[in-house]
Amino acid sequence: MLYLTRKIGESVIINDDIEVTVVDIRGKSIKLGFTFPSSATVLRREIFERIQEENRAAAAVGSEALADAIRDAGSPPSPPSTPPKTETGS
Repeated sequence: MLYLTRKIGESVIINDDIEVTVVDIRGKSIKLGFTFPSSATVLRREIFERIQEENRAAAAVGSEALADAIRDAGSPPSPPSTPPKTETGS
């Protein structure tokens, strides 16, 4: 992890196109401003982690469904259903 000391109004540049500026400092709270390209994704860590958990859960369900489909594909086909016989009145 990189540690930097910056004062209000000072910035750091990341990958030539992301700028992080110290906007305000109040006690133990720091307000940061970010300038970045619209193609960049910025998420709070807790949101990022929640998305990752949901993706892992969806992938697990998808893997189970795929395994079921493969297993079903290997089983013999079911006989065709025939319509029930009905009696005709005379």
